[in-house]
Amino acid sequence: MAVEHKPFLLGLTGSIGMGKSTVSSMFHEDGIPVFDADQVVHQLYSQGGRAVPLISERFPEAIFENAVNRQQLSKCVVGNKVR
Repeated sequence: MAVEHKPFLLGLTGSIGMGKSTVSSMFHEDGIPVFDADQVVHQLYSQGGRAVPLISERFPEAIFENAVNRQQLSKCVVGNKVR
């Protein structure tokens, strides 16, 4: 009788320098599909990215050369009340 292997979703979380990228690279090398949310956010925030106009509406000061400046966006939102 064959054993059925059901797929499951595993999330890697942790602070900077905890090894998330290393572990996801190991999974990828073993042929395990990896979804990198950080990579997607970088694409969305990059020049011409789909999030740029949305963020620009609320935080125009966080946009530089049609891309989101993450450090400036952080200054706009961290510790501030909702506008």
